[in-house]
Amino acid sequence: MTAKSVSPAVPIVITGLSHDFGGHRVLDNIHLRVPAGTTLALLGPSGCGKSTLLKLLAGLLQPAHGEIYFGSRRVTGRQVCLPPEARDIGMVFQDYALWPHMSVAQNIDFPLRMRHIPRTERVRRVGTALARVGLAEYGHRKPAELSGGQQQRVALARAIVAEPRILLFDEPLSNLDRDLRESLCREMADLLGQLGTTAVYVTHDRSEANRLARQIAHMAQGRIVDITTVETPWGK
Repeated sequence: MTAKSVSPAVPIVITGLSHDFGGHRVLDNIHLRVPAGTTLALLGPSGCGKSTLLKLLAGLLQPAHGEIYFGSRRVTGRQVCLPPEARDIGMVFQDYALWPHMSVAQNIDFPLRMRHIPRTERVRRVGTALARVGLAEYGHRKPAELSGGQQQRVALARAIVAEPRILLFDEPLSNLDRDLRESLCREMADLLGQLGTTAVYVTHDRSEANRLARQIAHMAQGRIVDITTVETPWGK
């Protein structure tokens, strides 16, 4: 994968963030700062609250309490909860979330059409995104014609094509076999380092967190119990 910085990164600041499901507190008073251009991994077992925190960052859920800032912009808090499309984010999901009836290029183009970007500019950005993930010759294919690793690259290209300031990853490699996961993890780390985008990456795999992230927030029972710094992650 090849890339260069596409959009000025912004820090993420979370203060006093809590969330409840059915009267049960699943996130409890989260305070967190992710410096601009840093990849932070949320690491912990199933049920610790890491995916819920990611959904709150994305605007897919509204918290019971607390605030979230992307740079100087408050996206959540004090009767404010911007929808995902207003947050300047890109997301990569565990299940790829590709439309089977669309070609690879059409899947990547979709967020640009939603933003009413002119066609000429859309074609340029889609081509650039495909090249960045090593799929320059695959734009005409359908997702079903691709391997799992290639489909995840398409999902990554779709996330970066609109040049967002923040990228969010929800265990995107967990459905892949170990060898492919190792390979794609390295490529994603390289790409994140080159883009310089602020990113939050959810995983339960400690080695994956160490390879991708500059910082790791260890979570348990809805709280951040520790934050460590990785000295030499891939791509940094």
